Amino acid sequence: MNLQPINSNLLPKLKVCGLTKPEQIQELISMRVDFLGFIFYEKSPRYALNHLSLEEISTIDHQGKVGVFVNEEIDIIVKIVQHADLNFVQLHGDESNNFIAELRQKLNPKVGIIKVIRIGNIDSDNKDKIAQTLSSNLQPVTYYLFDTDSKAFGGTGKQFDWNILNDFTIPLPYFLSGGISEENIGNTETLKQRPFALDINSKFETEPGNKDIDRIKKFKNLYQQNR
Repeated sequence: MNLQPINSNLLPKLKVCGLTKPEQIQELISMRVDFLGFIFYEKSPRYALNHLSLEEISTIDHQGKVGVFVNEEIDIIVKIVQHADLNFVQLHGDESNNFIAELRQKLNPKVGIIKVIRIGNIDSDNKDKIAQTLSSNLQPVTYYLFDTDSKAFGGTGKQFDWNILNDFTIPLPYFLSGGISEENIGNTETLKQRPFALDINSKFETEPGNKDIDRIKKFKNLYQQNR
């Protein structure tokens, strides 16, 4: 598929999530990938601590290390952030505003918070829920992330209808996730508010946690060649 060139001033950053292999992490760093995602959800096939220790993650020299958590206890999140020297916390579950506010108080102020909004079948009730979330006072949140809703909390490789984002006013920069690939990346041009970053995962793997580095490199060159 031949993509039309995207205005270089609007090019999103790139996050690769579900990392488990040190050698692949170093290759991504050499490619200047902006965010590295480590999943701390035990039910995930990409659970970071099955492959890496917190100390190993802490030694990774990168300013965009993201820890992904699903309905985890606040004190456990804070402990992992401290021991793995993470730069961002991604909340991928059903965390409430009160939970986020308390977490913000306990985290180092330099650690950012990414709140995930999972999008499934869109009806009037779901639209109202999304609109309410976006209009709520989430001052502690640094970025939003929109992903396809699933019982597995992400990593499905399935795309939601991105055009639904045009129905909302999004008050923060956001990550776009859920089935992003070479074939559909050009469709981000239809979005009124362009994503701050793209989040790729299962579409760029040979198996869960094992990334196809060559494919990621080609994908990155497709849309960031002028960056």
